[in-house]
Amino acid sequence: MIATLRRFFKFCSEKNRKRFYIALVLSIVAALCGAMKFPAMGYILMNFINGTIDKKTILIGFLIMTVPLALEATLKGFSTMLQCRGGYGECADKRIHIAEHLRFIPMGYFNENSLGQITSVTTNTMEALGDVATRVVMVTTQGILGTSVIMLLIFIFDYRIGLISLAGIIIYAFINYAMRKHGEKISARKIVADSTLVANIIEYVQGIPEVKAYNLIGNARKKLNNSIDEAANVCTDLEISANSFVPYERGVLKITGVAITLASCIFYINGSMDLVTAIIMMIMSFQVFEGLEATGSFSALLRIVDMSVARANEILAIKPMDIEGDDIVADNSDIDVNDIDFAYDEKKIIDDIALSIPSGTSAAFVGPSGGGKTTLCHLIARFWDVDKGRVELDGKDVRKYSMNSLMSNYSFVFQNVFLFHDTIANNIRFGNPDAPLEEVIKAAKKACCHDFIMALPEGYDTVIGENGASLSGGERQRISIARAIMKDAPIIILDEATANVDPENEKELMTAIKELTKEKTILMIAHRLKTVKNADQIFVVDQGKIVQRGKHSELAAQDGIYKRFIDSRRQAVGWKIS
Repeated sequence: MIATLRRFFKFCSEKNRKRFYIALVLSIVAALCGAMKFPAMGYILMNFINGTIDKKTILIGFLIMTVPLALEATLKGFSTMLQCRGGYGECADKRIHIAEHLRFIPMGYFNENSLGQITSVTTNTMEALGDVATRVVMVTTQGILGTSVIMLLIFIFDYRIGLISLAGIIIYAFINYAMRKHGEKISARKIVADSTLVANIIEYVQGIPEVKAYNLIGNARKKLNNSIDEAANVCTDLEISANSFVPYERGVLKITGVAITLASCIFYINGSMDLVTAIIMMIMSFQVFEGLEATGSFSALLRIVDMSVARANEILAIKPMDIEGDDIVADNSDIDVNDIDFAYDEKKIIDDIALSIPSGTSAAFVGPSGGGKTTLCHLIARFWDVDKGRVELDGKDVRKYSMNSLMSNYSFVFQNVFLFHDTIANNIRFGNPDAPLEEVIKAAKKACCHDFIMALPEGYDTVIGENGASLSGGERQRISIARAIMKDAPIIILDEATANVDPENEKELMTAIKELTKEKTILMIAHRLKTVKNADQIFVVDQGKIVQRGKHSELAAQDGIYKRFIDSRRQAVGWKIS
């Protein structure tokens, strides 16, 4: 238990840890104030027994009791507010911290970890830490500290009663330990169940078109329903597991309270304890363990706190790419790739590739799926760091650039466009957040999307659905191109930008791409012949190697992958290559 509490406080930021520590100090002072009612009772009882009770005595006893109690209530209020600020503040800060950390983790991490797992950590886990965990930790800690204060007071009154109380607490601690050990496996199940549930919900929602198209509604719902049932079952099992031990915990504390009362009576009868002390001990026997009873109810959840902290730390422990380079302004966009290797875990994806792309020229990457085209372009843009060799921009290793200064040189148009749930204007401004509307409209006209934007109900202020669900594929692509035009980076990477576009949109999309790539260095990944045939250089990538390179006319005359690529496209669409 103590180790879990220590890990939680270490996990918190310094600002919020300070809030928690102050809240605990206030709780201790509040517990001391609350304990003052026992000396006040003793003072009044002693005067009753001695026959010296009067108005002055009652007033003094009343003040000794009520002033600390009023202070106790005030301190508890401040302590609770600090707990809330610390808990919810830590939840918000850690979400931002994780989001910032994820920005600079190599992209390979996201291939190994599902969106559901990441979402679960940033939602369920952080929510648990901000709400449940904070409550559990503070109630548990305050219960231990509050009971310790009263225990100290009992030892001051009579060490024998203190030893009886201590014996009860030791037995309670063994039962509490057994409860937490019993709940470890269930807590692990809950973490997995929460992640699986989030992943299946996201998968179900995102895959609804395919589910309907292939009439798989029953199968998809069964998978989702099973994860919902498992999440419900594990929560029920966790509650049952904890509640099965709680009666034993409370029973030990109640029996200990009875033992204190009985011992106080025996000590008074045999003359080893005065009447006032005996009465005070009997009163305290009913309150000494109040804090521990609350602790017992919550401590079963400490394992979830522990595992939640561990899951968040797993992400934060992933070594990010070194982004602390120099703020370099490239004089040109010459790209040089020098004998690079790259692997995902043990699987080699790029194998000893070298190439040069002069500034202002275009390069096309073609080849079989899975051959390494996209990975190569991502290495050039430093989405990952190479395992061997170096990638240079303007003659400087890309690892020497700070991430922000490096990314200012690249604009990307991906096959799968991501648009935010925001206005169209703000989605275009993503390439230049401070741009005025006039610049947004100018970029939209260049990207051939001004007309369809103006046809929308609110024009540029129209809020599009999540990921642009209300727009067609071609419209989303053109907005992403407008976004890239706004950024005006010298290097453009087109990753299958026209792969999923319908014929009606293709002409306007190609016009938009032409506007985007004017006087730029262009890297394109494509399967369409008309997209790559005019490139200054064509690189054929297969099994992580460049197996052919040259212009279209040169490669078309050679036997190999590129010629087969041309033949397959000719057979597919029946065009002639001139």
